[in-house]
Formats: sequence, structure tokens, C-alpha cells
Amino acid sequence: MLRNLIYLLYRLLQVIAFPLLVVYLLARGLREKRYFRRIWERFGFLPHAYQGTAPGAIWLHAVSVGEVLSSVQLLARLRAEHPSRRLFVSSTTLAGRALAAGKLAGLVDGVFYAPVDYCCAIRRVLRRLRPSVVVVMETEIWPNWYREVKRTGAGLLVANGRISDKALPRYDRFRWFLRHVLSWPDKILAQSEASASRYVRLGAAPAIVENAGNLKYDFDPDAARTPPVISRVIERAAPDEIWIAASTMPPAGAGDPDEDDVVIEAFQQLSARRPGLLLLHVPRRPNRFDEAAEKLAAAGVSWLRRSELQGGEKLALPGVLLMDSIGELSGLFGLGDVVFMGGTLAHRGGHNILEPAYFRKAIVIGPHMENFPEIAAEFRRGGGVVEIREAAELAGAVQDLLADSKRRGETGAAALALAEARGGAAETALAGIRHLSGVSVAELPPTTLAYLFLLPLTWLWAVGTAWKKSAAMRNRRRLRTPVISVGGIGMGGAGKTPFTLHLARNLKEQGESPAILTRGYRRRVPEKSTVLPAGTLARITLTGDEAQLFLRAGVADVGIGADRFATGKALEERLHPSVMLLDDGFQHWRLKRDLDIVLIDALEPFTRGALFPLGRLREPMEALRRADLFLITRAEPGAPLLGIERRLREHNLEAPIFRSSVTPSRWISVGEAKALTAKGLADRPMAAFCGLANPASFWRSLAGLGYRPTNYWSFRDHHHYKPQEVKRMAAEARAAGAEVLVTTEKDLMNLPSRAADLAAPLELFWLEIGLKIVNEEDLLEFIRENLAERVDRRRGRGPNGSPRYPGEAS
Repeated sequence: MLRNLIYLLYRLLQVIAFPLLVVYLLARGLREKRYFRRIWERFGFLPHAYQGTAPGAIWLHAVSVGEVLSSVQLLARLRAEHPSRRLFVSSTTLAGRALAAGKLAGLVDGVFYAPVDYCCAIRRVLRRLRPSVVVVMETEIWPNWYREVKRTGAGLLVANGRISDKALPRYDRFRWFLRHVLSWPDKILAQSEASASRYVRLGAAPAIVENAGNLKYDFDPDAARTPPVISRVIERAAPDEIWIAASTMPPAGAGDPDEDDVVIEAFQQLSARRPGLLLLHVPRRPNRFDEAAEKLAAAGVSWLRRSELQGGEKLALPGVLLMDSIGELSGLFGLGDVVFMGGTLAHRGGHNILEPAYFRKAIVIGPHMENFPEIAAEFRRGGGVVEIREAAELAGAVQDLLADSKRRGETGAAALALAEARGGAAETALAGIRHLSGVSVAELPPTTLAYLFLLPLTWLWAVGTAWKKSAAMRNRRRLRTPVISVGGIGMGGAGKTPFTLHLARNLKEQGESPAILTRGYRRRVPEKSTVLPAGTLARITLTGDEAQLFLRAGVADVGIGADRFATGKALEERLHPSVMLLDDGFQHWRLKRDLDIVLIDALEPFTRGALFPLGRLREPMEALRRADLFLITRAEPGAPLLGIERRLREHNLEAPIFRSSVTPSRWISVGEAKALTAKGLADRPMAAFCGLANPASFWRSLAGLGYRPTNYWSFRDHHHYKPQEVKRMAAEARAAGAEVLVTTEKDLMNLPSRAADLAAPLELFWLEIGLKIVNEEDLLEFIRENLAERVDRRRGRGPNGSPRYPGEAS
């Protein structure tokens, strides 16, 4: 109650402060026009290209350049482990977003500006990205952001968490509020023991806080690349030695040195004795690039600007290459002999010394490493750095290291050993994401307006469903043939059709004569019941699209009709099946069944957990008690399987739970007798469309195969495509650079005739899929045993098959 009251106060203050936010954004934009670009992202309006996002995405927030660089290894490992999941990165600063867009291209699915901490903006992002896990890097504590993420059921992980000496007093003043905010994360992985204790001090539960080490320790030097244009200029200059002044900073207060001035002065002193010296001067902040250039020009030294290089320039030595660029520093460390780390002479708290350490470089630091106290202490004790106390000592320290190769090598070796000894933070963070992915069942809550307007309709749905069920249960009827129902509790696709076909194939292989009972949704004939032998060619208007799939497979006879009992009787009379599969039958209460199999879609397991129309449940969750067996479909890596199983066990303690996943097998061309492997379109840009209840399943299959379509189109389930729709999609896809148009087998049934000609010059393909069930033999054995037992029981037979009652009906 207190927490809700505090949040209400916070939001009231936000309303009052909103004009100030607008003024601030305008001022920033007027000062730097780039700030206006994509400014709507800061209010939660993300690019339209993100519309194909499937549930289960991972959203990582890296506020600026340092956090982006720290996240690279973690994101690379996430992509390798979860190729089908969509990864998104948000950043707050212009430099951070620019670096992320360049450095993470091909690794993540999207980069955008983080939303301001207003509920409406955050909810827009959550609705578009549909993340199952949100990772917040370092020192970002946002009240509404944390709360809204947890309202969806997504996991919230703070990675590389840090509370600096400078930030701690400010946070301490609001400890009464922050303890409520810090109750939301599932896990806080601090980068040091000091930061871990500070999170606890601010109110985080000790059980969720862990000193996991610094992600920057997991830097991979082999992945760092020197830009070719820089390599060419350095080769032409042919320096004897290279000194790197990294991340230099301006004064923080009175009495502080300007590190650019210190470096330039030290270079002038060194160059008198070292004529083959090259200095790579790397200011930390972009707004300091021009100022550094002016200082170099005023000093009268030989110098070039990185931004003006063409590759053919000749830099006279001793000389300076001014690195007025973002995100290229990591690729330079391998070139240097000595590295001075900026931010350590001015009172700036220091910068990351781990990257040059991984390159086995001798590192010079000043006295200010307050942002990295544990790292600095270890490196001092282990001889991994050379520390100076004041600016005047810089030239001498660099000179000594350049002149003494043995000392330089020993210092670099110690630095490398210290860095490698503390690796593993990325694996800890990865394990945290893996765990939260497995247990966090994310469901987007309805908006406030939806809740107000739809809740009364949900009550009406509940009453109507209860009345319909009661009436159906009073008039239940049973077929002579054993019936297995395959259904779900929510509206939309859970993979019932593929599983029904898969089960029918297995039953046929066991010697059964299976038949499938299906409603025939959207068929266009007045005939109440249609019975067709397996493999029959029939018009889609007679069957509906899903029945077409059953018939094309040729493994089971098919009965089509809304009255499943009457249709089943017709099947028994004409084709004499030994077992019937009731497709989408969990809510078809009028027909008695011998086994109820309930499918749960791992992508959207409980469809917002509310009855229609507030959610997409057909009946309350308590109905899961009727299930005899659960199958979690689309159980790909990263799906919340443990969380789903826990929810199922809240309503049903006995039914066994199995898992299945989709296995794309091949592409088949529409209108041509041509088939390709599942990865046979890898070198061809594609656009994708589907009309499924859960289009995310198709998008995820494509992502798992490594495809990133130029366009996504989603239509209503069972959508019948008009010729002009196919033409429009083909035109838009071609304009976006696509060469092929792809869809699903179900959509193939609903395409107009000559669809391939309508899509030309693009080729049109559909994806053939299979089903992989974990422990499939156990599932089939359970079905066989329970079906036989229940059939015997209803026929009055004992365990050995002998009649229980004289004169029983066969």
C-alpha cells in the first residue's frame, strides 16, 4: 500500500514536471540538431520494422558508450546461444546510440533511444518488443521502468551494476524511495563488492544482490579490429614506438589539470628525445575533439585528424594522430607500446584499464581511480600499472617504459594475468538471463482504457461460457470409437494442427486406422457433415483450410462439421476408424472423449491470463484440471518452460507435461516443382507474410534459420488472400530489396489461384515444418496405456480385458 502511494506521488510529480522535460528536450535539440532525430523513440514510438517481434525478446539497456562496449561480449554470446530470439539495445546518449548502431550491426535486431521514465512511453516499448527479459546495465535506476517491466511478468536483471562514490550521496538522500524501486529486480549483478554492498544499503534485498565481477573483464582482444585507413597511415609513417593517450578528460574542478594539455606537453618533451614517436591522442568526449585539434595546431607539432584520413596521408614523425571518432579505441590498443589512461589525473574517477591490459600493454594511470577501486587496488598490488601522482610526472613515466623494454614487458604481462584472473562476469550474466528466460512468463497487461471498457464484457463472456458448458454437459454423447481430444485453453494457434497430424501418423504406424474430426472453420457449404477418405482432393470451400492440411497429409480420414458427434457417427458408418482425433476439442463439451490433450504455446502460454475480450482465454484457468496430458509447443531455447510448468501445476498436479518444438524442413516453391533446404534461401533477401493466430511462431522460425525479412505482414487467422493483396506485398517487398516472398503451408491453402504469377518477379515459397517431441516414446506410451485403460473401463472390462458385467456392449 505504501509503495503504491509513493508511486502515485512520483507520477503526480512527473505530470507537473512534464513541461520542464519538453523544454529540456527542445534545448538539447537546438544546441545539437542530431538530438531531434528519432526523438519520438524517447516517447516509446519505435520503428515500424519492429512489428515482427515475437514474444520472448531480450531488451538490453546500455546508457552510453561505455555500457555499449561492456555489453558486446554478452550480446555475442546471447546471439550464439539464442539465434532465433530477437535482441534489442536501447541507449540514452547520442554517442551511445551511434556506437551501438555501428558496433552491434548484425548482432542485434534493433537499436533505439531509451524511453523517458513515463508509464505510457515504457508501455509502448514493452508492447512492441514483447520482451521476456530486460537487462539494465550499470547505474540506471528508473522507478516506472522497473515496475512496468515486472507488471508484464518479464524478468528484470541489473547487469554490471555500479554505484559510484559520486552517485552514492545523491542516492542516499532518496533511500526511502529507492528501497521500493529496488524491490522490483529479480537479480542485481554488481561489478564489485563495494557496489554490491551499496545496493543493499539503498534497500535491495541481500538475496538478490551478487558480486559477479565486471563485464569489462571479459573483453575479447581478438574481436577488436583496427580500421584499415588508420593501419595504412601508421604503416606509411613507420613509427619506432607508439604511445596511446586514451580517454583524456577536461578538469572536473578548480586545481584539476586539463589532460589534453598535459598529454600534448608530455609529447613535446618526449619527441625531443624520441624522433620516431607516434602519439595516438584519444579525447573521451566528442565535444572536445575540435578543442583538442586547436591545441595541437597551437603547439606546432606534426598531426593529422582521424576524421579527415583517406589512407594515403604521410604523417611526419614525431607526430600525433588525433582520434576524433567514437568506438575505435579498442582496435588501437594492440598497436601501442605504452598506454596512458585518462580520467585519472583530473578528478574524474578513472576509466577502464582492462582493455589495454588484455593486450598486454604497460599502463600509466594517475591517482584517481575511484570508479574502479577494486580493479585499481589489484593492479597496484600486482604490478599491472605504473601510477603517477601528478601531471608533471607523465612524460617521465612514459619515457622510462619506452626506454626499458624488459620493464614494459613485465608490467604488461602482470596486467594481462590480472585481467584474465577476473573473467567470468559475462557467463554469470548469461546464466542469469537464461534462468529468468525459463521462469518468467511475460504477458502484456491490458491498458487502463481496455480494462475499463472490456471488463464488463469479460463478465458476460464468463457467464455465457458457464451456461453453454452446463447445457452441453447435460447432453453429452459418446461415440463407439475411442476419442482423443487435442485442444487448448486460449484463442489462437498453439500448434494443434501440426500435432494432430503428427499424432495421426504415429497412430497409423502402430497399426491404427485414425480419423480426424474437425469443425471446418470458414468452409462455405451448407452441408452439415462431410466425410472424406485420407488423401482426397477437395475444394477448400468444402473443407476449410485446416482440413485441407489433414487431407493433403494422407494419413487419416477426415470428418468435417460443427456437430462433431453427428460427423463422428458418419465416419464410423462409412470408414470404420479405430481411433478419432478431435481437433480443437477442449471446449467441445458435447462430445465425450477418452483422453484430453491440452497444448500450451510457449510463446503466449496463457494469453494474458484473462478471459476474452480482456485476455484471450476461452475459459478460466481452472479448466486445466480436466487435462490428461499437457504438451508445451514451440518450446525453443529461451522459452519460459519452468515458469509455464509451475503455472500448470497450480491447476493440475497429475497430468504429465511434455515439450515439443518446430523443425523447419524445406522450402517449397508455389507453382513450381522446386524444393530447397531450410537454409536454401540464405543468400536471397526475403519478405514474409502469414495469416496465423500466432504469427510470432513463423517469425521465430525464420529468425532461427538466420533470416531477417525486409518486410513482415500479419493477417487475421484463416485469412483468404485477394489477388491485389499479393500484388501489393510483392511490390512493397521488391521496393525493399527482397527477391523472394515466403509464407506458411496453412496460408498456401488460402492463396488465390496463380499466386506465383501475382507475386512475380519475386519467387513465392512456403515453409514445410515438422515436429520434434522431447521423450516422444514416453508420450505415445502414456496415450496408448491411458486410452486402453479408459476404453476398457467404459466398456466395463477389468484390467486383463475380461468383461466386468454380463452382456456388455462391444
